[in-house]
Amino acid sequence: MADFLFATWDGGGNQVPLRAVAHELAGRGHQVRFLGLRSQAAAFAEAGLAFDAYPTAGDFRVGSSPTAVLALLTNRTMGRDVVADLAGRPADVVVVDGVLFGVMDELRRAGHDYAVLGHTFDGFLRGSLRRAGPLLRLLRLDPPALLDGSRLTMVASMPELDTGHGDVVHIGPVVRAVPAEPEEPSVLVSLSTFRFPQLVPLWQRVLDGLAPLRARVIATTGPALEAAELRVPENIEVHRWIPHEEVLPRVSAAVGHGGHGTTMATLAHGVPLLVLPLDPTSDQPFVGRAISRAGVGLTRSRAASPEAVRAAVETLLTDGRYRHAAAQLGERIRGLDGRTGGADRLEALAGR
Repeated sequence: MADFLFATWDGGGNQVPLRAVAHELAGRGHQVRFLGLRSQAAAFAEAGLAFDAYPTAGDFRVGSSPTAVLALLTNRTMGRDVVADLAGRPADVVVVDGVLFGVMDELRRAGHDYAVLGHTFDGFLRGSLRRAGPLLRLLRLDPPALLDGSRLTMVASMPELDTGHGDVVHIGPVVRAVPAEPEEPSVLVSLSTFRFPQLVPLWQRVLDGLAPLRARVIATTGPALEAAELRVPENIEVHRWIPHEEVLPRVSAAVGHGGHGTTMATLAHGVPLLVLPLDPTSDQPFVGRAISRAGVGLTRSRAASPEAVRAAVETLLTDGRYRHAAAQLGERIRGLDGRTGGADRLEALAGR
């Protein structure tokens, strides 16, 4: 059996592909452990995965500002912690989260090979890196070279939705899904778990827009806000949290903010969706354009009026082309099964 070390950070959906592939490897009898931020410890303990906090990187909350994102991408302290850990506990394969370029660079400098597992579209990531190239070079980082210099760069996404990507392996989303079979017209609304500045007003416009809809509407607010902050129409069900794998098989359409993980999970069930990007600097607009090009959904501005939101959802509910295209894509996603494909490729790197 082989030893695998995963380097991660606390960004919400970014952890899902790493954990899923790690669970698959552990189920095959391999030794699997994680290095991450202290804020992640409880979640990994609940998931039954071995976890240690970075000993010197401390803990921090990753924000959405360009400065906060840059601090994450270039964090070399986490990389030095990974190198130090390997000195005491060697691993057959080191797997790094797809945006931890400081970690990749420290591993490279120390002579360690590594693999990369990305959690968003590679085309978006490389486009963002090109725009930030001059600043990153001042910080002595060359992220495209670090991605291309890995033993293997994987992306937990679908190749036909990605554009402008590099030499990567699209293993497919890591979700478990079944074809959606709703008993009645129904819509799931699930926006970001991060409190973006426009989150509450967007929620209100979505709720106001969907109130007259002749469909069951289920809204999950998540930890970013309380239902008491919103005016909730009587005919809309609001929950703080429901496992999406329990709801998606029973809905006709979904409304989201364009988070890559939630979008892929929705499409894996063959459910078309409306994307309302909350953060113009993130991958959310890229995700919205991708699902629109593929004909599996629509995208609108975060400033869309309640009437525009309702009209878009009504289109998804009544125009069979979106449902048909989403069902076909869902079948392809389920056929790839990213968690087993990712584990197979990492096993091959370990020579097992």
